Formats: sequence, structure tokens, C-alpha cells
Amino acid sequence: MPESLTAADLLPLVRKLSHEEQLQLAKLTLLTAARSANEDVAAYAATPPAQGEFESDEDALGWDGAGWDEFDASR
Repeated sequence: MPESLTAADLLPLVRKLSHEEQLQLAKLTLLTAARSANEDVAAYAATPPAQGEFESDEDALGWDGAGWDEFDASR
């Protein structure tokens, strides 16, 4: 089974392209991403979120403050 490629795998090849070719690749990539986003819209339209799907009893800000002491560094 072939291994999937990542953006990091393609970067050395992109760097070998001329500036104009890099821009053309960027445009083609964005068009491809935009077209696949339309598929997402269709999927969400077919199965919209259920009532209360994103509700939570937790305090959204309450959990954020704990556990950061070890990362506190004097600047």
C-alpha cells in the first residue's frame, strides 16, 4: 500500500519551481480545496447538527486556567 504524502514531503519540489510556477500551483491548490469544501457543505446540509449537540454543562472558561504553571517562564 503506498504511503500518503504530506505537505512537508512536497515542499522540496515546490522550492524547485520558479516563482510563477509556485503561484500557479498555489492557485490550483486553493481551487481544489474550495471545491472539496463544497462537498462539506453538502454533507452538513444532509445531516445538520442535532439540537444540543454542541451544548455543554461545563464552564467553558473554568478548565482553561489549570495546569499552566509549569509553562510559566519569566521573560
